[in-house]
Amino acid sequence: MDPALLRERELFKKRALSTPAVEKRQAASESGSHKKKKPKVDKESSSGSKHSTESSNGNFNIKASSGYKFGCLAKIVNYMKTRHQNGDTHFLTLDEILDETKLLDISMKQKQWLMTEALVSNPKIEVRDGTYGFKPKYNLKDKKALLRLLDKHDQLGLGGVLLDDVEEGLPNSAKAIKALGDQIIFVTRPDKKKILFYNDKHCQFTVDEEFQKLWRSVPVDSIDEEKIEEYLKKQGISSMQETGPKKVLPVQKRKKQGGQRKRNFKTHNNHLAGVLEDYSDGVPVKK
Repeated sequence: MDPALLRERELFKKRALSTPAVEKRQAASESGSHKKKKPKVDKESSSGSKHSTESSNGNFNIKASSGYKFGCLAKIVNYMKTRHQNGDTHFLTLDEILDETKLLDISMKQKQWLMTEALVSNPKIEVRDGTYGFKPKYNLKDKKALLRLLDKHDQLGLGGVLLDDVEEGLPNSAKAIKALGDQIIFVTRPDKKKILFYNDKHCQFTVDEEFQKLWRSVPVDSIDEEKIEEYLKKQGISSMQETGPKKVLPVQKRKKQGGQRKRNFKTHNNHLAGVLEDYSDGVPVKK
């Protein structure tokens, strides 16, 4: 055989041994294909999660819309109160109110809700021929109206009037109260709220010292306030009603009556009733 061919054969064998095997490459490619495969996702679980997110978003939107509606209502009521306190007591249409409160971006549904439900049923809003105005507890025009109100409360024994109610219903109330001066008496309650009373100057007189001593000598500590009020009513005198915060009495829990349970004793030999005789007093004498 030609020696040149033999040399080429030997070189071919060396090159074949130096090159990597084909089987190893196939194994590597197979492992790579396994890595590329994506895990299957359960369609039912994914659809359920979508439904849950949609329902949660729906509840959030409902809460957000209801909160926005009542926020608009509160803004309108506060605005109507402020303009009433500043002396603007004329009524406005809903469009004028929305324009002045800058609530022009509300939907027609929310506008219809304000017109037919919210403003009509609100105790602080008065509706008159399709227009709206503020409705205070005491509708006072000027300082004379305030003085008449306090005088009426004093004559009927109703006590004073809260300063908050006066400020709510009287335009420019601070100026009017200052102008009345000593015709009004301020009293501060324990909860730091101020009460206005009518200062009746006809009741300002000096009382004799002997009468004062007699008045103070009568003990009333042991008499209940209800009995005093009942006595005054019998005499035709009306007592002043309390305007302060009412005290809530704690509810007394009823004690459970722990009655003694009757014990039931078992009775024996019921079937021998009328046959057995009682020998506790001795043996009976036969007749």
